[in-house]
Amino acid sequence: MSQTSLKQKKKNETGPRYSKDSLEADKSRKDSEKSGVCLSTQGSQELTLPKTDSRGYLVRNQWSRTSRSPSTRAPAVDESRSKNTSLKPPSSSTTSRTSSTSPSHQESPKPLSAQPSPPTPTTALDSRSSTTPEVQLQTGSRRSTKMAENSDAWSPGLGREIRESRDTHQREYPRTPPAEWKSYAQRRALYPSQLDQDCMPDLVRQREEEEDEDDAYWASVRTLYEKTPSCSRPRPPKPKHAITIAVSSRALFNMVDGRKIYKEEGLEKYMEYQLSNENVVLAPGPAFRFVKALQHVNARLRELYPDEQDLFDIVLMTNNHAQVGVRLINSVNHYGLLIDRFCLTGGKSPIGYLKAYLTNLYLSADSEKVQEAIQEGIASATMFDGAKDVAYCDTQLRVAFDGDAVLFSDESDHITKEHGLDKFFQHEALFENKPLAQGPLKGFLEDLGRLQKKFYAKDERLCCPIRTYLVTARSAASSGARVLKTLRRWGLEIDEALFLAGAPKGPILVKIRPHIFFDDHMFHIEGAQKFGTITAHVPYGINQKENN
Repeated sequence: MSQTSLKQKKKNETGPRYSKDSLEADKSRKDSEKSGVCLSTQGSQELTLPKTDSRGYLVRNQWSRTSRSPSTRAPAVDESRSKNTSLKPPSSSTTSRTSSTSPSHQESPKPLSAQPSPPTPTTALDSRSSTTPEVQLQTGSRRSTKMAENSDAWSPGLGREIRESRDTHQREYPRTPPAEWKSYAQRRALYPSQLDQDCMPDLVRQREEEEDEDDAYWASVRTLYEKTPSCSRPRPPKPKHAITIAVSSRALFNMVDGRKIYKEEGLEKYMEYQLSNENVVLAPGPAFRFVKALQHVNARLRELYPDEQDLFDIVLMTNNHAQVGVRLINSVNHYGLLIDRFCLTGGKSPIGYLKAYLTNLYLSADSEKVQEAIQEGIASATMFDGAKDVAYCDTQLRVAFDGDAVLFSDESDHITKEHGLDKFFQHEALFENKPLAQGPLKGFLEDLGRLQKKFYAKDERLCCPIRTYLVTARSAASSGARVLKTLRRWGLEIDEALFLAGAPKGPILVKIRPHIFFDDHMFHIEGAQKFGTITAHVPYGINQKENN
């Protein structure tokens, strides 16, 4: 067959496809697709389904004020609303199947039922949109008219119902604020549920584990912080309110080696020795335990009175050079001593600075400087360490005083030396009601008594960190009454009074174990040293030349 005949044959075959009838059928089919999908039934009847867009969603009919389509007639006003809501929207699966089918499937769908069904009008899915705007306006005006007619009865009633329902809900379900803040892990621990934990996603469970680890970490940090002592250093009290105790470097620390080099090799070798050993901590001296006890009293007072200024203030008073001060500072910080004020005079006597520092008591290992301070009217004593190591109380300051020439004047010593012991007893009995004159340490005892009363005011008499002792060679029967009445007249209290009637004081002091014992007789000092008591010699009165 020739090529011309084949082309003619193909032209004849495709001719009927583009005939006039076929074009009209295609046009009618497209119009039907725009208005809705028509399903054919066996009775040659068509059921029009609502129109869907490309995503499978139903397209609602939009009412227009100017024109209406005959196929979308609005229901009458007197029709029941049940008719408007009789049809349910197709499910998502049906919609998706309808939208996903190809045009060829939509043209020849499967029959819905064996029996023919009457045509069903297209009904909107939303009952509110199924009513025409005119009907909605009429209904709305009718409702507003009723509300306007009964506005006086309607508004208060509705407000009252709202308030009553709200009050009832609050009574049944009261809102209680939480007593304390709790973390998520703590709240979850109150309601444990293994089923909930098994159903939790891995991400949520991992987040909870991280929160638990964070809580455990911060709990350990908090515990460590609570166990660590506070690094804040308390501020020293103001000098005009404080009880200033000036202590020399040789009384606070053991500087025997440096003192030996100074006497044998001179000042330059002594300076070189101190500079080369400035990082070597000095050993404690005779006044070390006394200073530690004073700091404990300060700590107790700050607990009871946070703003208290009537405290002990320790001043390091020495004639050492300023370069030696580095070693002294290192030693003070090593032992945790709260000494903030230093006086380094560089070889000159520091006695001239005692009054400038408002000193109440001066303790030194140099008897000559102590004598100078006594002459300046400042209570002073020479420190001596005990020959034995004795355990001292760390929670209570214990101070022991001799009576005559320490707390009291040396009047009795004069009478005893000049007229004998019998004349002394007669004198004391005659002047029993006359107070004794005060001695050099009477002011320090007053300071201790004033601090004791602060603890008594807080009901701390039995746990008071200060305890005072009177250890005297007087006899209680013959001369003890005058001593006690003098203390009473001064307004001072002594915790324990021990009258020995000339017996040795060493065994008594071993029992007391005072941090410091003040006496004016050297033979009492030496006897107490043998028993390990830390003593302070007070060179005062008639015994001054004898002791020197």
